Amino acid sequence: MELNDLRAWHTVVLLICFIGIVFWAYSKRRKRDFDEAANLPFADEKKHRASIEKENLS
Repeated sequence: MELNDLRAWHTVVLLICFIGIVFWAYSKRRKRDFDEAANLPFADEKKHRASIEKENLS
């Protein structure tokens, strides 16, 4: 097998991996997990508001 053949197979394998990752990321089974992860910055919003109000009262 020549070097160019290895490069071609390597490209094909990486393309298949990329397509697999895209399907995994956009699958309906993962949507709930990704939505939960997207809302993590807002998880402590009540705590943050309480600390801001406490600072404003001081």
